[in-house]
Amino acid sequence: MTKAWSKQEFEQQLRAKGALYHIHHPFHVAMNTGKCTQKQIQGWVANRYYYQINIPIKDAAIMANCDDVSVRRLWVQRILDHDGTGDEDTGGIEAWLRLGEAVGLTRDEIISEQHILPGVRFAVDAYVSFARRASWQEAACSSLTELFAPTIHQKRLQTWPEHYPWIDSNGYKYFRSRLSEARRDVEHGLAITLDYFATYEQQQQALNILQLKLNILWSMLDAMQLAYRYDEPPFHSCDQ
Repeated sequence: MTKAWSKQEFEQQLRAKGALYHIHHPFHVAMNTGKCTQKQIQGWVANRYYYQINIPIKDAAIMANCDDVSVRRLWVQRILDHDGTGDEDTGGIEAWLRLGEAVGLTRDEIISEQHILPGVRFAVDAYVSFARRASWQEAACSSLTELFAPTIHQKRLQTWPEHYPWIDSNGYKYFRSRLSEARRDVEHGLAITLDYFATYEQQQQALNILQLKLNILWSMLDAMQLAYRYDEPPFHSCDQ
């Protein structure tokens, strides 16, 4: 039996997965270097909306499977972050809708999901399905792509205003909020993962789970790359 990594070594292995984070996808690289058209930015925002509205559903599934009240007390904040609490706290989903408006989409067309690509829908639904059937510790581990999220949000805040001056700056609230929220969330998710996946075999399982989430995020951008950069949306080659 192979000896387990120390928690420090295990964390280093988890963080090393950042080399495969979707910030390195060609579509994302193009966005952050000013090479995307307005239509391409709109396509990304419209499709990521489906991911955003499923985040609290995924987190509710984790809580439904969790029998640890101390974990639930902390995890519920993720749902509130996205759904909001009403009044002045509108939450991340509302902030994303405002981003959509800032890039030239209407609220109604975003909410209608008319722009959601089948590949994006399939990937997001797979993630929610995993969260429902996995143990809560495994599903919590899948959230650790948040290890790399602050970098991606900071990059957008640094580069988009220069490259896309036509985007209303009020639309960047989501990215600004997630800088702190993601750091807080990952501290909790990382503690759960480092404690629960204690043997070498379990640590390998955790890395595979994190890779699954990385695959999901990458696959979403693959679908968008085909549709918006190669101009090959679903069924483009079929007679309709």
